Amino acid sequence: MVGCRLNQAEIEGMARQLRTAGHEIVAAAESAELAVVNTCSVTAQAASDSRSKIRRLARLGSAEIVATGCWATLRPAEAAALPRVSSVVPNQRKDRLVAEVLRIPAQDLVGEPATRALLPGLRRRTRAFVKVQDGCDNRCTFCIATIARGKSCSRSVAEVVAEVRAALGGGAKEIVLSGVHLGSWGQDLGLHLKDLILALLRDTDAPRVRLSSLEPWDLDAAFFELWEDRRLCDHFHLPLQSGCSSTLKRMARKTTPSAFWELIRAARDVAPDAAITTDVIAGFPGESENEFRASLDFVRGMQFAGGHAFTYSPMPGTAAARMPAQVPLDARRARNRMFVQAFEEAARAFRLKNTGKKRRVLWESVTGLGDGRWRLSGLTENYIRVRAEAGAPRWNEMDDVELGQEAGDGAAGIIAKTG
Repeated sequence: MVGCRLNQAEIEGMARQLRTAGHEIVAAAESAELAVVNTCSVTAQAASDSRSKIRRLARLGSAEIVATGCWATLRPAEAAALPRVSSVVPNQRKDRLVAEVLRIPAQDLVGEPATRALLPGLRRRTRAFVKVQDGCDNRCTFCIATIARGKSCSRSVAEVVAEVRAALGGGAKEIVLSGVHLGSWGQDLGLHLKDLILALLRDTDAPRVRLSSLEPWDLDAAFFELWEDRRLCDHFHLPLQSGCSSTLKRMARKTTPSAFWELIRAARDVAPDAAITTDVIAGFPGESENEFRASLDFVRGMQFAGGHAFTYSPMPGTAAARMPAQVPLDARRARNRMFVQAFEEAARAFRLKNTGKKRRVLWESVTGLGDGRWRLSGLTENYIRVRAEAGAPRWNEMDDVELGQEAGDGAAGIIAKTG
């Protein structure tokens, strides 16, 4: 799997279907009779990583490789020419991939035993990524997703609730809702994303629900009132892409720095300890030095909990790739480094702000230290990585933890209450 959380949700769905059909998910590629690579094309690097992943699987001896995802959809002939690739399944048929490959009716793949054994070496997951929406109707000038994924399409409330219940039955403690344009869920059904969230809170006993990326123009201040229910993780990833109004206009983004600032204020009014993260693009076509400085200053002033900075990568087929005044690569990379530094400083400040507070941590990895001691690693609701020691292997359990000294990319913790 290469790329976003949606790609991860799709791969997990395919794994469920394969298990339902009686197949095993193996830990090592060289043991596999079939490998599915869910490719990405969000940047030139992601496309390169997708090709490299397929070539690596071929070298390791995977008997048959199926390529799917955005890059394979956009470059099917190139994908089919890679070693050991037996078929290329475009995004439009991805939901039927397992049925097509196994040549069985799709209805035979519905359902999965609530509990299942995992083979040695396979990473067990405490979080279940659930795809609730696909495609995008926006026309952001830099983005290839509209071409690769097609129009926005929502899964029904009943489908999502059923998948969440299955994930909870399999042991997941946190549900992560994902989509290409998650905030547009329901627009084709006459509903809003808040209707889906309310249904999940009402009809499932999920201990935690986290949302992946949300476009800021899909939300209003009332949306954040849902976070009065503490099962919703106070973590909002709201892609900005630029803190400069003129650059946002060239990007065809449906927001402005001032509107974005107002939305963040509304979120913090309801969830003052929330982690608010974002994405920015460095060196978008036509970005002057003054526009870059305006964007950087805005990002610094927002006091984000962190973020992702991307060096602009022209993607063939997008409007931005045809724009004049393309910024030289060296300048794009230099600007990206400054954004990265700003996000690192912001993330550290956010972790320091949480020092001494008690947060609920879901432990997702456990390492034995000997003498009955265990090293635990997990995430708070507001997405701080916490490491602590305990007298029991509490994988997939939640504890109240007092956050201590900021350490590396997270914080040390002391378990204050077990269970």
